[in-house]
Amino acid sequence: MGLAEATVIDPYRPIKVVPILRAGLVLLEQAQTLMPFHETYHVGYVRDEVTLQARAYLNKLPARLSSDDLILVTDPMLATGGTMVQVLRDIVARGASSFNIRVVCIVAAPPALKTLSEQFPGLRIYTGIIDAELNENGYIIPGLGDAGDRAFGNTPNNAPHLPFPSQ
Repeated sequence: MGLAEATVIDPYRPIKVVPILRAGLVLLEQAQTLMPFHETYHVGYVRDEVTLQARAYLNKLPARLSSDDLILVTDPMLATGGTMVQVLRDIVARGASSFNIRVVCIVAAPPALKTLSEQFPGLRIYTGIIDAELNENGYIIPGLGDAGDRAFGNTPNNAPHLPFPSQ
């Protein structure tokens, strides 16, 4: 038997789960099966396809957070890290500590991981896989395509829903 690091969760202080809409809802559904005692706060961002900058269109975070609040942020893809940086800045500005924030994603790229580790000391990121590169549009290669469209069955211009992106 080996030693393992663990965090004990106080059920009277639920974890705050922050899905980034809309694709982050997919991971929220799974998180709920593991954490029946949690609070959910939604944030929504849309990325400008030209500047690659994210813009908030919804923010349901509480006005104040505590530095000892445990926070889980969900978003399937971390490409440039721009959206996640904005979300984390907002969470930290409300009082949370980056040491108590966990990010869960499915696919991450090195630019996002580098940016997040530089800007948020102590932040932990859990990902299923790291894809090595981004294309000129800031999309992960090979990636998953649009995670929100894929999760909710929406395809642009009624294009067929392909099992893998054609990038």
